[in-house]
Amino acid sequence: MTRRNAFYAQSGGVTAVINVSACGVLQTARQHSEEIGKVYAGRNGIIGALTEDLIDTSVESESAIAALKHTPGAAFGSCRYKLTSIREHRAQYDRLIEVFQAHDIGFFFYNGGGDSQDTAYKVSLIGAELAYPIVCVGIPKTVDNDLPITDCSPGFGSAAKYVATSIREAAFDVASMSRTSTKVFALEVMGRHAGWTTAACALAAEGEGGAPHILLLPEVVFDEERFLAKVETALTRYGHCVIAVSEGIKGPDGEFLSASGPKDTFGHTQLGGVAPVITSLIGAKTGPWLITSSGRHATLPPGPMWSRPTRSVARR
Repeated sequence: MTRRNAFYAQSGGVTAVINVSACGVLQTARQHSEEIGKVYAGRNGIIGALTEDLIDTSVESESAIAALKHTPGAAFGSCRYKLTSIREHRAQYDRLIEVFQAHDIGFFFYNGGGDSQDTAYKVSLIGAELAYPIVCVGIPKTVDNDLPITDCSPGFGSAAKYVATSIREAAFDVASMSRTSTKVFALEVMGRHAGWTTAACALAAEGEGGAPHILLLPEVVFDEERFLAKVETALTRYGHCVIAVSEGIKGPDGEFLSASGPKDTFGHTQLGGVAPVITSLIGAKTGPWLITSSGRHATLPPGPMWSRPTRSVARR
């Protein structure tokens, strides 16, 4: 096999472990020096390839490469840049070939989420349609754990720990103040189509009655009546209700509850604000006092939910 160089780049939102993947690529490439020569890292993702802004990692020491495992952020910079099709913008692909030929790039490693894998696929087309031989490999990064045919999305572990810790801390606050203040709390969690990260919030619960009490996943159609009944049950049993909701939950009509109208650079509907949407539904049914604090001096609202349970007190 002819020895050729490789291109590596990071793309999309940065996870806590994306540089660990970078370390793995660079160390493994060095172990296969008979097939892979230098590894050039593109600065700011695919833009580094288009602008020929490349970092020659071969000049870095083994210790510097190993240090990537403990380096925050994206060591080589990231981007959100959408490659259009070859037919729409042939010049971009001609430019990639020009740069790859200049540096004898025969391997393309792209580290990112779903849209980044789309970029890797499109780059692979220069081999199939433009007759430039190149091996393209998509390296999973996504915190959503939503890439199909992937054993592990490295960013998921840290994201799962973060959301579980966050909702547990918030739940302690809500539980301690629920008698005279906020009784319902909703945490909005990333997850347009997959509910792995939202489901990870369940790690916060230690036992019966532990928060979160309700998980709303994008794989399950949102049923308002069923949801409100669950909220009421939690309030009756535990005196408060903590909810983890995926940003991508949809109603019976198939539309996102939090769709804001505009689309991002990748053509996806922009989402955000689903937590206020569902808490407003609760407020309309039970009163806004459930979901908003009345301040330092809370007013006790009327209703059976505030009736103090009868207790027997043993007296000596």
